[in-house]
Amino acid sequence: MSEPTDRDLRYCVPAARAESEIEVKNSVFIGSVARARSPEEALAFVESTRRAFPDANHHAWAYCITGGPQALIGSSDDGEPGGTAGRPMLAVLQGRELREVVAVGTRYFGGIKLGTGGLVRAYSGCIRAALEELPIVELVYHRLARVSIEYPLYGNLTYLLPRHGVTIEEESFSDVATLVLSIPHDQEEAVADLLRELTNGRLVLAEHWEGGHYVEFSR
Repeated sequence: MSEPTDRDLRYCVPAARAESEIEVKNSVFIGSVARARSPEEALAFVESTRRAFPDANHHAWAYCITGGPQALIGSSDDGEPGGTAGRPMLAVLQGRELREVVAVGTRYFGGIKLGTGGLVRAYSGCIRAALEELPIVELVYHRLARVSIEYPLYGNLTYLLPRHGVTIEEESFSDVATLVLSIPHDQEEAVADLLRELTNGRLVLAEHWEGGHYVEFSR
């Protein structure tokens, strides 16, 4: 994978689906939130929610897949007055700084019109309520490095690495010990210093990168 930009080094995503219900002037609003890694996954979740509540009047939705100025986002009012449902829900998701997330606001009309402001508050409110129930994980970018060390250094290194949040993804042993290290992006300098000190300058971390991946941490 390509190296992420600074804003993409860590971000939060849903860990499961959450749902919550509120009532506003006899109308019932059900907020449903889940993880979606692409617009296609998001729209599939919208359709599954429609099937779950087939007799509802509206299924407004919003998704936010990526962040930044070129964010991959989408929303729909699903028949409600323009700007009263989808965009307010999207604003809630972005306000929580969530990514890879989709939200559906399902409405059962109760016979009393809520007006533009009332609809905005109701759709925003049902999603906020669902987010209160939503388990979240943080994705933190780790770079991978393959390093080889002499055996006398192995025990000391494997003892010190966890202090920097480093995990060993792979190990192999021959005349030297070869380790694939998963290093948090904000610990690269500290780990580079550690390796340089242990090897008297022979091991330069910058020469051993092999891509990277995201690691999940519960929030």
